[in-house]
Amino acid sequence: MEASVETRKPSFVRDWLLTVDHKKIGIMYGIACLLFFFVGGACALIIRTELLTPGMPDFVKSPDFFNQMFTMHGSIMIFLFMIPMLTAAFGNYLVPIMIGAHDMAFPRMNNLAFWLFILGGAVFISSFYFGMPDIGWTAYPPYSIQTQGLGLDIWITGVHILGLSSILGSINIIVTVFNMRAPGMTFNRLPLYVWSSLITSFIQLFGTPALAGAITTLLFDRHFGTHFYDAAAGGDPMLYQHLFWFYSHPAVYIMVLPAMGIVSEIIPVFARKPIFGYHAIAYSSVAIGFLGFLVWAHHMFVAGMPLASGVPFMVTSMIIAVPSAIKIFNWLATLWRGANWYATPMLFVTLGFIGLFTIGGISGIYLAAVPIDMHMHDTYFVVAHFHYVLFGGSMMAVLGGIFYWFPKITGRIYNEKMGLWVFWLYFIGTNLTFFPMHYIGMKGMPRRVFDYQQGLQMANDIATYGSYLIGFSAILMVVTMGVALRAGAKAPANPWGGQTLEWTVSSPPPEHNFIEMPYVTAAPYEFGEPPQEKYTAKKSFGA
Repeated sequence: MEASVETRKPSFVRDWLLTVDHKKIGIMYGIACLLFFFVGGACALIIRTELLTPGMPDFVKSPDFFNQMFTMHGSIMIFLFMIPMLTAAFGNYLVPIMIGAHDMAFPRMNNLAFWLFILGGAVFISSFYFGMPDIGWTAYPPYSIQTQGLGLDIWITGVHILGLSSILGSINIIVTVFNMRAPGMTFNRLPLYVWSSLITSFIQLFGTPALAGAITTLLFDRHFGTHFYDAAAGGDPMLYQHLFWFYSHPAVYIMVLPAMGIVSEIIPVFARKPIFGYHAIAYSSVAIGFLGFLVWAHHMFVAGMPLASGVPFMVTSMIIAVPSAIKIFNWLATLWRGANWYATPMLFVTLGFIGLFTIGGISGIYLAAVPIDMHMHDTYFVVAHFHYVLFGGSMMAVLGGIFYWFPKITGRIYNEKMGLWVFWLYFIGTNLTFFPMHYIGMKGMPRRVFDYQQGLQMANDIATYGSYLIGFSAILMVVTMGVALRAGAKAPANPWGGQTLEWTVSSPPPEHNFIEMPYVTAAPYEFGEPPQEKYTAKKSFGA
C-alpha cells in the first residue's frame, strides 16, 4: 500500500512574508510603495488646500505644520515611493524573468532588503510624531543643526535604513544581471528595462554612501560636538550641500532611468515595430549614469559658490540633456508609421511620459543656465520643472508599467475603459496642477510659503483643483485593479504580443519562472504579425 503524502499549503507568513521568490518580493514592494504614495499624496493635498486662499493659514493649524507637510511629502515621495517603486518593485519582479533566471542571485538578501525598507519606512513616518521640523527633504544646515527634538534624528535613522536596503538591492541586481543570464542572453540582447535597471543599480551603489556620509556628519554636529557644518567653528555648510547633491542629483536619474526602460519596453510592443536604435538607447543610459555624477552643483548656484565654479556645472547640466533627447527621438522614430495601438499603457508612456517629460526637460535646460537659475531658484518654477520630470514623467511610466504588466502579474485582465479614465484624469490633473506653477514661479512666488500675492490666487486655485483630480484618478486606479482582481477575465500568457522572456511563460508565471532554461537566439523587439492573443485581449477589454 502506498503511503499517502499530505500536502499542506504553506502559511501566509512563509508563503509571502518570508518568501525568497523575487516575484512575490516585487509585489510586496509595489503594494508598500503604493501605500506610502497615498500618505505622501495626502500631504500634498493638505498643502494645495491651504494654498486655495492667500493670507494666514486657514486650513492647517500653523505655518510650522504647513512646512512639515512639505518635509513629509517630499521625503515620502522620493525615498518611500518613487525610488523603491521603480528600482525594487519593478526591478525585483522583472529583471530575473527578463534575463531567463529563476530568481535573484541572493534571494535571502532580497527578502532582508525588503524588510529593511519596511522598517526604514516605519521609522521615517514616525519622525513626524516626534516633532519633525520644517527642514524640507534636504535638511540643510545650519538650521537642521540648531533645531531641537527627536524628529530629525529619527528621520536621519530612517534614511540610513532605507539607504542600506537600497544598496543591498542594487548589489543583488548587478550580480544577477552579470552572472545569471540565460544562454545566448548577451549584453547586446538584454531588454532595455534591464539595461536601465543595471545602470540605476550602479548609481545607487556609488551615490548612496555620499548621502550616508552627509547625514551622519549632520548627526555628529547635532549631538557629538563636531563642527563639520558650523561656520563659526571653522566648518562649512556648503560641504553638506555638495555631499547631499552628489547623491541627490543622480537620484533623479535613479527615478528616471527605470522609467525610461519601461517606456522602451511598451512602445515597440504597441507599435508592432522593433525599437529604433536599440544600441543608442542602451548606451545613452550608460552616458546618463556617468554624467549624472557631474552635474550636482547646479543646485547650488545661489549658495555662495563662485560664479566661475558654476559654469562647468551649467555646461554638464546642458550636455546631460543629449542622451535623454536621443531616447526621445528613438521612441518617436519607433512610433513613426507603426501599427500603433493606443491602449492604456501606450497612452501613459507616449502622451504621458514623452509629452510631459519633454516639458520638464526643456524647463530644466532653462534652469541649468546660471543667470536664469539665480532668478528662479526656490520659486514654484523649480517645483513645476521637478514635478513635470518626476510626476509627469516617471509617474506616468510607473502607471503605464502597472497596466502593462498587470495581466502577467495577476493573471487577470483589467477593464480598458476604466484604464482610459484613469489616464485622462491623471493627465489632465497633472497639467492643471503643475503648468500654472511656471507662471506663479516667474512671478516670484517662493515654495514652502503659505502666503502669496492676491493676483496669483486664480493660478493657485487651478493648481489645487488639478491636485484633487490627480487624487481621484489614483483612487480610480485602485478601484480598477480591485475590480480586475475580483471579476476580470483570465489573462493569456501573452495578451499584448510582447517579445521579451516574461511573455513566454504563463500568467502569472510559475514559481521558478521557467520549466526549461530558455535559450536566446536574437535581440528582443523583433515583431512579425500581431499574434491572436492581442485581439483576444483587446476584445475582452471592450475596447
